[in-house]
Amino acid sequence: MSIKPLNNKVAVQYLKDEKEEKTTEGGIVIPDSAQKDEKPQQGKIVAVGDNIAEEGKEDPVVVGDLVVFDKYAGTKVEIDEEEYIILEIKDVLAVIS
Repeated sequence: MSIKPLNNKVAVQYLKDEKEEKTTEGGIVIPDSAQKDEKPQQGKIVAVGDNIAEEGKEDPVVVGDLVVFDKYAGTKVEIDEEEYIILEIKDVLAVIS
């Protein structure tokens, strides 16, 4: 199954966040299952809508770009057990190069 955002939207796949056990100063081991499950604000563009560029300008992002996006933006969706977020192009804050 594939995803195709409409208009000025982009589909972003979250970057995998490798969690590991952490140890406090007192020696208590905190397993990854007990750590905050906060999603990263970085991901990879997997699809772009048709109208993401302003008229007369080139597209600000392309499929494959690594981006930073606004923490509270977008709509989360799950397709084939992979989690994506659909964002408006204005919610993409930066491209990582």
